Amino acid sequence: MRTDPTPQLRIFTAPQQGATYDDLRAIAKHAEDTGYDGFFCSDHYRHIGDTDGLPGPTDAWTTLAGLARDTTRITLGTLMTAATFRHPGPLAITVAQVDRMSGGRVELGLGAGWYAEEHTAYGIPFPDLRERFDRFAEQLEVITGLWDAPGAFSFHGKHYTLTDAPALPKPTRRPPVIIGGGGAKRTPALAARFANEFNLPYLEQPAAIERLHRVDAACEAIGRDPAEITRSIALTTCVGRTEAELTRRADRIGRSLEDLRATGLAGTPAEVVDRLGTWQEVGITRVYLEILDLDDRDHLDLIADRVRP
Repeated sequence: MRTDPTPQLRIFTAPQQGATYDDLRAIAKHAEDTGYDGFFCSDHYRHIGDTDGLPGPTDAWTTLAGLARDTTRITLGTLMTAATFRHPGPLAITVAQVDRMSGGRVELGLGAGWYAEEHTAYGIPFPDLRERFDRFAEQLEVITGLWDAPGAFSFHGKHYTLTDAPALPKPTRRPPVIIGGGGAKRTPALAARFANEFNLPYLEQPAAIERLHRVDAACEAIGRDPAEITRSIALTTCVGRTEAELTRRADRIGRSLEDLRATGLAGTPAEVVDRLGTWQEVGITRVYLEILDLDDRDHLDLIADRVRP
């Protein structure tokens, strides 16, 4: 189990709920200026839940390309890019290019894809779960293979075939790969083979611990040291100095404060520090703070001043 002294805090946004590039640029630069470790966005094309989604979503990798030039220090990435959205060859090129544009600050979160409605809305094929995982596994092989190949790269799978790909451009350095999800067998096995980081989404601790144990077992089964994989979690975040401020912030994002306290990261700064400590005790060393109100910069300042230290 890792024993880093404090967990890294990264800002995580959900632009599919409605955001412009200027909105995301402003919060990313504010996160950088206030010392957060990373700025990540989800990769979806349609809003989720009961919202109008205005003014619409922003494409994740187009956004990250812009932020690669508009920021200087902060780590950039996705939680998670869906393997259903892009062919792995062009995706490898895109991520490598954005990484070079950023000077080596990009990380790739990749998943099998799950949100059927956005696929239907935009005419993106959405195969059954088994095929999505088959494609996901092949994408991991292709993307990492293209980045690592010293020369031409070929791959012959069931779903993807590449013949003598130039395997260019190369990223500045090998972008870390983040894998997450709840699959009992294939997800831990793929994390053991390919992941630099395993991410847990919106879970209570007993379920989280069970998933971490599965990844450890999958690593041990192939002779990999489980400590090589960073453990992280994404948590919807709502911090307030008082109960009234907490309630106001929860209301603005349309969430129950009781629910946020149970499955997210919510409370006064002291409560949140204690909550982060319990996650650290089970091996979590990186936390993605899902910030849903992109206009509330005071929220980021409060966490930076009263939680992070």
